[in-house]
Formats: sequence, C-alpha cells, structure tokens
Amino acid sequence: MKIGELASATGTKVETVRFYEKIGLLSPPARTASNYRSYGEEHLARLSFIRRARNLGFGLDAVRELLRLADGPDQPCADIDSMASGKIKEIDAKIADLKRLRKVLFELVSACNTGTVRACPIVEALAPRGAHGFD
Repeated sequence: MKIGELASATGTKVETVRFYEKIGLLSPPARTASNYRSYGEEHLARLSFIRRARNLGFGLDAVRELLRLADGPDQPCADIDSMASGKIKEIDAKIADLKRLRKVLFELVSACNTGTVRACPIVEALAPRGAHGFD
C-alpha cells in the first residue's frame, strides 16, 4: 500500500509516518519500480501499535522501548507492566492536578457577583499582585 493509504488506515498524517521512519520507529518500506514507498501489513501493524501507544500517552522513547520489548514475544512482560504502571501514576498525578485546578476555578466563578470586570475575582486572580488593570 502507498503511504497515504497507510496513513489513512491508521488515522495518522503522512508527515508523521515519514517522521516515524526517520527516527527508526518504522522500518523503511520497499520501493516500487517508480520509486513509490510500498508498505506491507507489518508496517500497518507496527504503525497501529505506535498510534495506540501514543494515544495512551506514551512518549516516543517509551514507544521505542515498548516496540523493542514487543519484538521479543517470549520474554517476561515485567518491564512492560512497569512502564504501564508508571504511566498510570502519571495519569493519577495529572487527574489530581486537574481536580485542584477545577476547585480553584470553581471557587473563583462562585465568588463572581457578575458585576463589572473591575471587581471580577477571576481577573483579580490572574492579574499581577497590586495591578487593577492592564493600561
């Protein structure tokens, strides 16, 4: 299949496919007689794996490591479990941060008396200390 077909089949941009090739996550495909890239099912499977890992929040280095581990199917999966557990901890920390942010914003919105911007607690919280305007 051509690069556009591979990209479409995996919901990936063509530029991203080329980037993954450039950094070695995808092996270079064979070329046709007219020098077009010709991708096979192994490229489709690998790119799908990469996309799913990225959608789960794994960075490129982690994806590279997951691919390395996945390429050795008979080895123990303890390293993969450890990586996934680490990602869960990161997600939990982000959720806690988002809950704190939500609480602060909720309190600011609740304190708003819908008067003028001059008395708006949200603007007051965002403005530098002692500043009451931007002029």
